[in-house]
This record gives sequence, C-alpha cells and structure tokens, in this order.
Amino acid sequence: MSPNTHIPHAGSDNSVQFALRLVNSEQFKGLFREGMGLVEQTANYLDGQGRIDSRELPRMGSIAYATESMRLTTRLMQLASWLLLQRAVNEGEMTIEQAGSEKNKIRLHSLPTAGEDAIRAELPEGLRDLIDRSMRMQTRIQHLDDMLYGVREVAETDVPTVNSIHSSLNALHNAFTH
Repeated sequence: MSPNTHIPHAGSDNSVQFALRLVNSEQFKGLFREGMGLVEQTANYLDGQGRIDSRELPRMGSIAYATESMRLTTRLMQLASWLLLQRAVNEGEMTIEQAGSEKNKIRLHSLPTAGEDAIRAELPEGLRDLIDRSMRMQTRIQHLDDMLYGVREVAETDVPTVNSIHSSLNALHNAFTH
C-alpha cells in the first residue's frame, strides 16, 4: 500500500458510513450501469462511426483524435475497474479493506484530461460527447472514492499508459456482457 494512501475503517466517520451505504444502494447500481454502458457506447463508437469520423479529419485533427481516444479509453478502463471493485464488495466477494488495497492499482486522480480547447474543437462531436460524459463520471467516482478511501496525494508517475485502445475496450465490454 502506498504511504500516501489512507483507507479508513468502516465507522471511522460519518462520510465513510454514508459512502458505504451509497455503494450498496440503487444509486450505485445506476452508476454502475451507466459506467458500463458508457464503456460499451465508446467501444461501439470507436469501432464504428468514430472510424468514419476520424478519416474525414485533417492531419492535426487525426492526431488529436488518436490522442483523445486513447485518453478516453484509459479513463474508462480505470473507472470500470473501480466500479467492478465496488460491485465485488457489494456482492460479498471482498471486504472494503481488500478493495481498498486493490484499488491502489487504479488511478482515478491522475487520469489524463482532454486537450486544449483549440484541439478539442477539431474532434468529431461524437468523441467530444463521450469525453465529456466520461469526465463527469470520473468526477462523480472520484468524489465517492474520496469518501470511501480518503484523499491521497498523486505522483506524476501514477498516470497510466494504454497499449491498445480497442482491445482494452473490447476486453471490458466482454467482461460485462458474458
């Protein structure tokens, strides 16, 4: 466990108790469905209309598209991993302490953000929409994570890397549909 990470024990304060109840609630189930739906929608877009949209972009737009789609994929992989851990806690497959230990591999607070406005403006509307939705979800999950596990300091080395956008999204998609 990282020395900058604090995992409170259930009952250590009211916000943790609230967060634990929230993670076991219908709101969490809705957040989970929304997150997995966003993963699926993104995979479908990147494999379908996104390919078409990206072919119509100028050179700099194509570079921006590749960069932002990779950032989007990285963000969604991390968010989906967090959601799966919390679902495992809900279903009794692991304790909140075990999930806290495992979640240290997930980098919610150091996920890359979308590029500059000038670059974003060149991106297809479909990709911009998915980026915006993923960033709103990231904010919601970060807030819940902070309530559950405490806020931690982030090092620049925490930024994840992605080798293959489509294979990662497809792996996540397959995990939730089977």
